[in-house]
Amino acid sequence: MAKTYEDAGVNLEAGYESVRLIKKHISRTNRPGMMGNIGSFGGMFDLASLQYKEPVLVSGTDGVGTKLKIAFMMDKHDTIGQDAVAMCVNDVLAQGATPLFFLDYVAVGKNSPTKIETIVKGVADGCVLSNCALIGGETAEMPDMYDEDEYDIAGFTVGAVEKSKLIDGSKVEVGDKLIGLASSGVHSNGFSLVRKIVFKDNQLDLNTCYDELDDTLGNTLLTPTRIYVKPVLEVLAQYDIHAICHITGGGFDENIPRMLKENQGVRIQEGTWTILPIFRFLEKYGNIPHREMFNIFNMGVGMILIVKPQDAKDVVDMFQKLGEKASIIGEVTSQKGVDINLLP
Repeated sequence: MAKTYEDAGVNLEAGYESVRLIKKHISRTNRPGMMGNIGSFGGMFDLASLQYKEPVLVSGTDGVGTKLKIAFMMDKHDTIGQDAVAMCVNDVLAQGATPLFFLDYVAVGKNSPTKIETIVKGVADGCVLSNCALIGGETAEMPDMYDEDEYDIAGFTVGAVEKSKLIDGSKVEVGDKLIGLASSGVHSNGFSLVRKIVFKDNQLDLNTCYDELDDTLGNTLLTPTRIYVKPVLEVLAQYDIHAICHITGGGFDENIPRMLKENQGVRIQEGTWTILPIFRFLEKYGNIPHREMFNIFNMGVGMILIVKPQDAKDVVDMFQKLGEKASIIGEVTSQKGVDINLLP
């Protein structure tokens, strides 16, 4: 044991124990192309085994923001890893890419092997949901940088898509339909405002089940980000999808224009999908103008696909058969911007 290093706040033995505990979770993420063993200096993946003709690699990296603060307060760490995976794989999916592998980075104030195992189990859960191999990562014990009970997590993923099937929005035309896929909740964006509403402005209790919610406020906020990879890839195999948008920070207004051409916009009809109770709750307690909510949160729509008008109903039907809540929520217009027709 490196006693001198431990005196400085870093426990190497705890690090070794963490690696031992997480190996069984990593093994659940095996998929074709995965090479080598956890513990090597670099994670390896055999792209040739997948037999792409003209592969384009699409990468993404992200964290989960201040949602972590809720996890700390609830002392609940089993879903935050799925959030980290979701934020990355849903992004590369928006280009039509299949996520291939994932690496995580966890920085802690003090290495607790059981907590690390719980966090990485969540990462592995997310990788299983997206058929993505967890091929490596890093756990860094950083005393004085983080409090003993705090940590940060970030992830990185690489996906691949045939060059001819890359989705870049170039096919989008006026009149195309927008299909919204239901979110599971707030996902992993907007939590600085969420925390202000909950704690600073209203002194709400995370362990209370308020009348507007089906579970405690804390559990509702920690609902993991939905991963859309498997159903969307199945739809992509059968239909010509013109564009895909992952609704993250900035809500509808910031993310939807990213999949459109110059001088295109969208018209969206409120009421064509279900706005989840947590958004009504935050709007009420935050005293936020209703239209502004769409500029901050996903409002119950975590991903949007643009399709030909004649395909829209069939695509919705297929998503529903795959277990996704999907609906036609609007259309592409020649007027720039995001026009939301709000209900009275």
